[in-house]
Amino acid sequence: MSRWSGLPASLDQRMRQLVVQLRRLKDHSGLSLAALAARTPYSKSSWERYLNGKKLPPRDAVEALCRLAGEPVGRLVALWELADAAWSGRGRSGAAQARGGRSAADDGPERATAPGTAVVAAAGPPADGEATPRPTRRLAGLAGLAAGAGAGGVALAAALALWAAAGAGGLVTGAVPEAPEMTGCRARACDGKDPESMRCDLPDLVRTPLERTAAGGERVQLRYGTVCGAAWGRLRDGRIGDRVEVVAPGVAPRSVRVMDRFDAEDSLVTPMAAARGPEGVRLCLYPAGGGARECFSA
Repeated sequence: MSRWSGLPASLDQRMRQLVVQLRRLKDHSGLSLAALAARTPYSKSSWERYLNGKKLPPRDAVEALCRLAGEPVGRLVALWELADAAWSGRGRSGAAQARGGRSAADDGPERATAPGTAVVAAAGPPADGEATPRPTRRLAGLAGLAAGAGAGGVALAAALALWAAAGAGGLVTGAVPEAPEMTGCRARACDGKDPESMRCDLPDLVRTPLERTAAGGERVQLRYGTVCGAAWGRLRDGRIGDRVEVVAPGVAPRSVRVMDRFDAEDSLVTPMAAARGPEGVRLCLYPAGGGARECFSA
């Protein structure tokens, strides 16, 4: 069995539970990171980040590991959905409001109608002919997940309590897991998010308007998600200490640094910068050791 390193104390409990279960499956499969990379579309360094809580794995990676370990995918996918809500930030506002005992009305109409949140007013019985809301099949599956989640069950049960109350008509504002959409965000909502986790890098939804090889041999790309409405940088063949940054008008620059040999062996992407198009977006490489930066524009 692998000797796993400890997970960061700051890691969200839902993400922590997902990583713990993925580690269990990896051990059960008997596969090394290299073997996982050979049998899935994800590299060895990507699996290293997924299994150490550094990055939310794509749903497809979770399903692939389940199949390799001979495990049904349902329970792990339900756990992934909770972790995805935490990682992307969709679950934060609802949990904070529930702790403060506030409703969506306290924050005004814009917040009350934010995508990905459920706003349920306290009201009397349903109107004539209107069915009383019932827990969905997914909610029932998540409830079973919380019951068997061990030490993390309290955190999962708390999240489920918020979602169940919203579905039953309680005075709760919370993030409700919904059927996966084509992408996990659009436009400004993508700013600062990971393009892979938000599914903005799907082959039919992405363009590469810029690709260059730097003086040190690093290969950089500017990527643009046509549906997400955001740009990001991609670095290959980097060296430890290299940093690549994407700069788009009107939003904060986003960057990623090569931290270790796993990063150097893999391709790295920056968080996304919301942009109406790739025009005017600048991509800069800051080489390790303080060398002169190299910038490119679409």
